[in-house]
Amino acid sequence: MKEPIMNNLEQIARQWLEERGVTIKDIAELVYYLQSKYHPNLKLEECIENVNRVIAKREVQNAILTGIQLDKLAEEGKLDEPLQSIIQRDEGLYGVDEILALSIVNVYGSIGFTNYGYIDKQKPGILKYLNDKSTGKCNTFLDDIVGAIAAAASSRLAHRAANVE
Repeated sequence: MKEPIMNNLEQIARQWLEERGVTIKDIAELVYYLQSKYHPNLKLEECIENVNRVIAKREVQNAILTGIQLDKLAEEGKLDEPLQSIIQRDEGLYGVDEILALSIVNVYGSIGFTNYGYIDKQKPGILKYLNDKSTGKCNTFLDDIVGAIAAAASSRLAHRAANVE
């Protein structure tokens, strides 16, 4: 299969993820975590393919760029109060970070909501690292975005598997 040509926005979104310590493989491992019990022959390469397809969507790229920018601004202390403190602390009742993530989950249907809720509670793999406040990084938006990409990629994988069956 021929690789699609990446647009500039997608290249930047991928670059920003990597700059924040998140690789496509990290997200694919979350997809594997979510789907391996339902697909016994699942390979990490399939998970990577689905993650790449999700990130190729414009609305996903927009969410990545918006969330990472807000995290960086909070990290640098450049937001006005009270938003600065709310985002920097990742306040539980804030919820806007989850709303942005749900815009990604919506791309592949309702099964994504279940996957997202589950992975957001479990926080496996890269999500554990992104939620570690001792790193000095603010990942209030990024952890939810990464979880949402994994949930959307899992949904895409499940939909495609159902069509094959």
